[in-house]
Amino acid sequence: MLISVSGGRVRGLAIMEIWKAILVGVVQGLSEFLPISSSGHIALTQFLLGMREVGVEPEEDITFELVLHLGTFLSVVIYFWNRLWSLFLSLFQKHRAEERRMILWLIVATVPATVAYVLFRDFFEGAYNDPVKVSAFLLATGVILLLPKVYRAKEQEEFGWRGALAMGVAQALAILPGISRSGSTITAGLMAGVKPGKAAEFSFLMFLPAIGGGTLLNAKNLMEVAGGESAAAYGAGFLASFLSGLAAVYLVMSAIRKGKLQLFAYYCFAVGIAGLIYFSTKG
Repeated sequence: MLISVSGGRVRGLAIMEIWKAILVGVVQGLSEFLPISSSGHIALTQFLLGMREVGVEPEEDITFELVLHLGTFLSVVIYFWNRLWSLFLSLFQKHRAEERRMILWLIVATVPATVAYVLFRDFFEGAYNDPVKVSAFLLATGVILLLPKVYRAKEQEEFGWRGALAMGVAQALAILPGISRSGSTITAGLMAGVKPGKAAEFSFLMFLPAIGGGTLLNAKNLMEVAGGESAAAYGAGFLASFLSGLAAVYLVMSAIRKGKLQLFAYYCFAVGIAGLIYFSTKG
């Protein structure tokens, strides 16, 4: 994924401790789909575990982060398997016009983040080296989650280009560490008049092409790590991110159906404030 492959890079460790891999995997899986920002939580977790240093550019090793995202990728595929199969069949069956339109809207929604990443890559990646900024962006996520309480367009019967574009722009904003991808895209959808269930589903489906692209670009790294010294830790991290990610998808779908998504805003406020205080006074 453009958002996360660029962001949660870990320092190259010859042998990564399995417990750290599992911990980061659980954090990744839960925070990727819960509207609390996976990039922000991964960055802060790595600073706390000593896997990153404040103000220091980490080594160019994104493989572990990619492995974690493959775990969450699989969790979305399993949860939305029937929907994905229907989208695939629409490419060959004329009567599935609605599914073909959905594929078009997914392409539209992917464009803003792709363009933003290409144009502002250095700016986005630089933000990951400052835990104070990450904490501040978590506060911004809290505000974003409360926006539908302030403004929300009339619900549209059908999902269209307006909702897709709004959610795509929100996904571009979420490249910043601490800005929740799921939270910002679902919020944008709701404010554009998308029905809650459809906004959540589309948000998760938007995740797949971004992660798929990142996987293809780094396939060689995955092949190399399979037989490396850290293979067991990488495997543990993958399993942890998959299981926690699947649980998170169920939690978010349940929360949005009950209109409880804004409750996560208060969690973001708490973590953001704690991070600001801790990292502002440290060193």
